[in-house]
Amino acid sequence: MAEVAVLISLFAVGLKLGLPLSDKGWRLPARLAIVSMTMTVALITLIGTLSLGLSLGAAVLLGAIIAPTDPVLASDVQVLEADDRDRLRFSLTGEGGLNDGAAFPFVMLGLGLLGLHDLGSGGWRWLVVDVLWAISGGLLIGGVLGTLIGKLVVYLRSRHKESVGLDEFLALGLIALVFGLAVLSRSNGFLAVFAAGLALQRVKERPGNDVGSAARERGLQSKQAKEALATHSGYASAFMMQEVRGFNEQLERIAEVAIVLVVGGMLSYSYLPANAGWLILLLFLVIRPVSVWLGLLGAPVSSDQRLLISWFGIRGIGSIYYLMYAINHGLPRALAGEITALTLSVVAVSIVVHGISVTPLMNLYARRKARRHKR
Repeated sequence: MAEVAVLISLFAVGLKLGLPLSDKGWRLPARLAIVSMTMTVALITLIGTLSLGLSLGAAVLLGAIIAPTDPVLASDVQVLEADDRDRLRFSLTGEGGLNDGAAFPFVMLGLGLLGLHDLGSGGWRWLVVDVLWAISGGLLIGGVLGTLIGKLVVYLRSRHKESVGLDEFLALGLIALVFGLAVLSRSNGFLAVFAAGLALQRVKERPGNDVGSAARERGLQSKQAKEALATHSGYASAFMMQEVRGFNEQLERIAEVAIVLVVGGMLSYSYLPANAGWLILLLFLVIRPVSVWLGLLGAPVSSDQRLLISWFGIRGIGSIYYLMYAINHGLPRALAGEITALTLSVVAVSIVVHGISVTPLMNLYARRKARRHKR
């Protein structure tokens, strides 16, 4: 369940990020997903070994599980439109899309140090397969398939009036195809699905002036009008994206609600460790701000943007998935219970605290931004 929810969320995030890949705005989420997340894992590993009494492998695994952020649970921090260039929204949304996949090598490293995964002599297999190939292969597979399938559907619709409708299955089929090929090739399936969403979104073209006689005469809600837009040479790609994004956003919400309900149910079977309280405080008030400060050192962000990025390190379904992934790979029962309790505590507190604070803080940010523009 967690894996499906993560895949749907990553595809949805990819569909929302319309900034050109050559734009400098991508540097911020990339730095957050690589530098800041690596720092987060390192600091949690340090705390885990020195204060929690965990072995190095268990501490690395705990850091990898709770380091990824979730861009979906707090929808107010997401980009508003595909061309939204707000640095705060774009950075948080892009970070969530990238680091859910970028955390995978650290999870495998932790499992390897625990003897549950083959790292190779001197860690060569982990570096080559789990890091270099997994990341590059996942991005390549997702980008190529997302582009090819998007262009194929637009071509069939605009030239041959075929493959019209059922855009819901286009989204589900693309997610399944990309993820399946990535898993078969031992690359990162999460990054592949995220890249597929990015690539599909970029198939979109600017529509022409003529929208077809059916759309003008019958209105945009009729079946004939929708078919006319779906097969129009200027509107086919834009219509496809609108339908796919709308369906995927609804599916995303359903998956999120389902997982959050499951998390709530799991809390009654878990326990709150005595060290969970100060670990959560350190994670949200020290580790996240320090890692963001280091990751964005010298970046062109304002002080209020930096503060909000530091605060909204929202934990969610990515952490639940990696927790279950580790347990299913043979994590010892006692260690699994301890890491489960710590992870559920972090996720539950994040859902409540960040969920309550996101709306007023983002409203305040919007008002301050509007006042600056008036000056």
